[in-house]
Amino acid sequence: MTTQAIRAEQPLLSVQDLKIRIQMDNGEMRAVDGVDFEIKKGKTLGLVGESGCGKSLTSRAIISINPKECETSGTIIYRSEEEQTREELNLLSLDPNSKKIRSIRGRKIAMIFQEPMTAFSPMYTIGNQIMEAILIHRTKNKKEAKKIALEMLGKVGISDQEKRFDQYPHEFSGGMRQRAMISMALSCNPELLIADEPTTALDVTIQAQVLELMRSLQAEFGMAILLVTHDLGIIAQMCDEVAVMYLGKIVEQAPVKELFYNPKHPYTKGLLKSMPRLGGDKSKRLDSIEGSVPMPINMPPMCGFYERCSDRIEGVCNARSVPKTHISDDHMVRCFLYSDSREGDSI
Repeated sequence: MTTQAIRAEQPLLSVQDLKIRIQMDNGEMRAVDGVDFEIKKGKTLGLVGESGCGKSLTSRAIISINPKECETSGTIIYRSEEEQTREELNLLSLDPNSKKIRSIRGRKIAMIFQEPMTAFSPMYTIGNQIMEAILIHRTKNKKEAKKIALEMLGKVGISDQEKRFDQYPHEFSGGMRQRAMISMALSCNPELLIADEPTTALDVTIQAQVLELMRSLQAEFGMAILLVTHDLGIIAQMCDEVAVMYLGKIVEQAPVKELFYNPKHPYTKGLLKSMPRLGGDKSKRLDSIEGSVPMPINMPPMCGFYERCSDRIEGVCNARSVPKTHISDDHMVRCFLYSDSREGDSI
């Protein structure tokens, strides 16, 4: 097998046993607890779950922008596909302030944040901030950088680019700011785009436009996407594969159609039942998952969903950490209901 063929089979990004610990006054918080996933070139992986499950910390760990309080371990293997700079790196081994990670952050791996008003500086124009990324990563020629920035503003559907280029973030609507952030993220043709709740603050119409924009730009640039959201409707529209996250762990992972039509974990089933459906009985209340996500501080070895699960097994789910079970080659679940062994994982 040729080197090219071997590389073609390898994922663009491999996250292995990612753990993020935060020392609190009342103990250690296991915010992310042994997360594994892969993202293939040109594909979209959805990371879904309730607020507080560790989705954003996981995504931000990839480009080393979590707060200093986060103690991170594991490996994040990034395989560059560019002909001139083909390399395989463990991103967690790099100093967050080093030139190496800075050459990757924004250039090869870009990120769209949930609230662009906090990501853009109010002191500089939109055009200035898009140009900054281009000048750092693509060209030192300011005229060429401005031309690229104007082209990107046009690609994301912003009209009258020359005027908008010189405006400040507060002069843009919420939807336009999100489009501008997408243009900044894609201005350097990244291989991986991390989208952290990219449509949460937008109305339904603008949300649909932003998702369609991301799909079309993915098709044009061939980039991979890690889509972080709590909205399963967006997952169904956008993703090839989905990982369901709960209390710092991935509790189920499968191709998107497999997960929607054959969910296994009680948490996944609860999320799907809570979704509104066209043609459903309007007088009937939607199902909900009782309780809330607990704080993962000084957690004993047990299933984190135990207290909220109607299918729990007393003396098993609350006594051991849950092992992974592979339903098929591409469908994994962490649940004792599908495990042949009642012996839990080590922690």
